[in-house]
Amino acid sequence: MSLKGKCVVLGVTGGIAAYKACALTSRLRKWGVETHVIMTRNATQFVTPLTFETLSNHPVVTDTFARPETWEVEHIALAKAADLFVIAPATANIIAKLACGIADDMLSTTALATKAPLLIAPAMNTGMWTAPATQQNVETLKARGVHFIGPEGGFLACGDEGAGRMSEPEAIADGIRELLEPVQDLAGLRVMVTAGATRERLDPVRFLSNDSSGKMGFALAEAARDRGAQVLLVKGCTTAPEPTGVETVNVTSTRDLYDAVTGRAGEMDVIIQAAAPADYRPETVAEQKIKKAGGEALVLRLVENPDVAAAVGRMKRPGQTLVGFAAETERLGEHAAEKLAKKRLDLIVANDVTRPGAGFNVDTNIVTLLTAEGEEALPMMTKREVAERILDRVLTLRAGQ
Repeated sequence: MSLKGKCVVLGVTGGIAAYKACALTSRLRKWGVETHVIMTRNATQFVTPLTFETLSNHPVVTDTFARPETWEVEHIALAKAADLFVIAPATANIIAKLACGIADDMLSTTALATKAPLLIAPAMNTGMWTAPATQQNVETLKARGVHFIGPEGGFLACGDEGAGRMSEPEAIADGIRELLEPVQDLAGLRVMVTAGATRERLDPVRFLSNDSSGKMGFALAEAARDRGAQVLLVKGCTTAPEPTGVETVNVTSTRDLYDAVTGRAGEMDVIIQAAAPADYRPETVAEQKIKKAGGEALVLRLVENPDVAAAVGRMKRPGQTLVGFAAETERLGEHAAEKLAKKRLDLIVANDVTRPGAGFNVDTNIVTLLTAEGEEALPMMTKREVAERILDRVLTLRAGQ
């Protein structure tokens, strides 16, 4: 690890998780990272500035108008010095400020001024985290390239149980290390990732689809990109902000997905199929909007769509690694193991989409990784963290080929 001399500006906001930022500061200093702490006024109610000054060996900044020891505009000086800007814990309030560009204290002012990458570790009540306003602010920041780690699920200080607990200092430190010194262990590999839902038209205004947002596939594409891979993203219908820095092919129907994936599969070293294609489509598509028929039932005849994963499995060449997903509502292990063998996959990621915190339209997932050698059940994690674990397993499988 060669982080000596790197500069991290650590913002600490007002929440009980502020005590965890002390352990984070200590770990960074042990790594040789120059750590400068900015605390909001509310944060000082939980941990004293003296604690962070002792741990970081630097003065703590709390007041925009305090006279600096050296003649510099302090928020600009710190903004320029930062190799990475971290806010941990990050309350709903600071997330909202950053999303809206509000700069009304030292922390928000410096964060707005910096050109350094920004890593946010949220910590708040479950209701605040899941509030539409907070989620919209998070998506706004992600679309601007801001990195997030957590929050985790579990028992919260307020007595609630659910997502909102700040990630542990060790996990945040690992995230900082990856951003300061990115691991490029996928460099030279061509990785295809599929994401999102497909749509099968009934008529010009209606379609059959599912609830996939594309978040899991996007997390995989971003993680592979950040680890040095050349990424091709085949994207269906999604609601999450799209990754940048990857080649993207847009598709609509399952047959579109089939054509796009099979047409490029031969070029790829790794194919990760996280999309949620429709298994069936209407046999015929009405040319005009289907109207009600005086109380009579509407009967739809559906036909099977091509199985994209099975087709890729049949095309599999030596040296390729194939990863599939099994989103199930019952008999998870049985169905996943069947798909693993039938579709010639090297790894299948199985999850029960009926479990809270797993499946569609959430930022977390609870998955089991299955290979021919066995399985590993993972606890609730963010989808980015799940993506990293999947890629770790892909590299292990490739090393054994």
